[in-house]
Amino acid sequence: MKIKIEMDEQAEEEVIIRCRGMTEQIAAIQRAVSEAAGAVQKIVLYKGNTEYYLPMNDILFFETADHGVAAHTGNDMYEAGYKLYELEEILPGFFMRVSKSTILNTSHIFSINRNLTASSVVAFEDTHKKVYVSRYYYKPLISKLEERRLHQ
Repeated sequence: MKIKIEMDEQAEEEVIIRCRGMTEQIAAIQRAVSEAAGAVQKIVLYKGNTEYYLPMNDILFFETADHGVAAHTGNDMYEAGYKLYELEEILPGFFMRVSKSTILNTSHIFSINRNLTASSVVAFEDTHKKVYVSRYYYKPLISKLEERRLHQ
């Protein structure tokens, strides 16, 4: 992989990635550049026949539902046109899988009710919605939250 930076006083800042196809590495680079630039990434979600373009940061969590994957905001729910494993590849770094059926936005965590023998419960501020974190994902979640706290 080559990295090339061209300086031009007249140019508008842009990042162009040339690749043969989308790989995990390219997707990770795209996410890193977007996060560093502070770009507001949006995702297309559905409710009935209507498409909604919501900022990623408005999403509290994604979970599998009867009909597919549901995206939850503080007071609403939408259908996502993706599978969870596809979302894992395209979501920014502040999202994390916390169970077989859930990916959550770590920046919206208000509290974690730890349970040593079963799933722990994550609560979000200003909403009744909760998410269960399996024991397998609990330590990686705590590590990610600690890492975020140290880098702020």
